Amino acid sequence: MSFSGVTNELLKGFGQNCLLFVLTLLMAIPLGLLVSMGSMSKIKPLKMIIRALVWIIRGTPLMLQLFVVFYVPSFIVNKLNADFNLNIILNLDRFVAAVIAFVINYAAYFSEIFRGGIESIPKGQYEAGQVLGMSKAQIFFKIVLMQVIKRITAPMSNEIITLVKDTSLARIIMVMEILQSAETFAAGGVIWPLFYTGAFFLLFCGVLTLLFGFIEKKLDYYKI
Repeated sequence: MSFSGVTNELLKGFGQNCLLFVLTLLMAIPLGLLVSMGSMSKIKPLKMIIRALVWIIRGTPLMLQLFVVFYVPSFIVNKLNADFNLNIILNLDRFVAAVIAFVINYAAYFSEIFRGGIESIPKGQYEAGQVLGMSKAQIFFKIVLMQVIKRITAPMSNEIITLVKDTSLARIIMVMEILQSAETFAAGGVIWPLFYTGAFFLLFCGVLTLLFGFIEKKLDYYKI
């Protein structure tokens, strides 16, 4: 294959990485916020269940979770079909399985970051808002929110940059992302695509690092 042909294949693969990255962020951030609210709930059974699930997800490898999401549903359906003479058909798309696994994994990590940020705000600030006659929503959005964002920017940026690199794990369930494409060429004796792959990830992470550095400077206004 020509140089341009290989480059086009790598770009297509990198497009898959970028799509997986964007979809994971769009779904994992709001889901993580919901999970963090559950983990701080005053309803003890709910709180214990959510914290246990977060512990399991954070304590097991993302690679294993990818296998579970992609293979276990099919195994269960096949077992049901065999035992009960059913005719259930399940064709879970590999990319969809990767998105589900990534969203669940990163929502668990984001939830702990959100929880830490919210719980780090002194109770006196909530009380001060109440003295001023502010509602709970006004206190949260006008007093607490920007302080929480300030506190979680650094850990969130670390997790998001890690997500960029973790998207390459999708190859273990045969999602044709950039590293999978590069490995295919390497198996045929073409090595340079592996170095191109590293350059793509370095560039992507470099852009994100600059972006988060800019955000942190803007948030310096909110002194803690």
